[in-house]
Amino acid sequence: MDERFFEPPYAFSAHMGMEMVDWREGYARFELALRPEHMNRHDNLHGGVHATLLDTVMGYSGCWTGDPEVRQMALTLSLNVQYLSRPRGHRLIAEGTKTGGGKSTFFAEAQISDETGEVVAKGTGVFRYRRR
Repeated sequence: MDERFFEPPYAFSAHMGMEMVDWREGYARFELALRPEHMNRHDNLHGGVHATLLDTVMGYSGCWTGDPEVRQMALTLSLNVQYLSRPRGHRLIAEGTKTGGGKSTFFAEAQISDETGEVVAKGTGVFRYRRR
């Protein structure tokens, strides 16, 4: 990834431990090393972690401007999550892709897998661009 486009983590993503790995036109990838605080009371990954990662990578996938000085932001209008499996590994890999849209809204899909290749969740979303 071109370092000019790297964005430092905002407070919540830093708290979660999310790392931006790749970001380009129509695509974003974040990774997350699993920690005990990501687990629910059954010691399984909390569903909110899946939702957060999916929402983040889909939002970024539609906000690429190609200019590191111009930031585009978006608001989530709809987020759908399909929980598929428990992670087998210790690191989550979330990849989001912009699938369409227009001047004010965009659509995206995303998938989370772990480092073993196990697909743990998928999602779709609708986002509205914020005015600059």
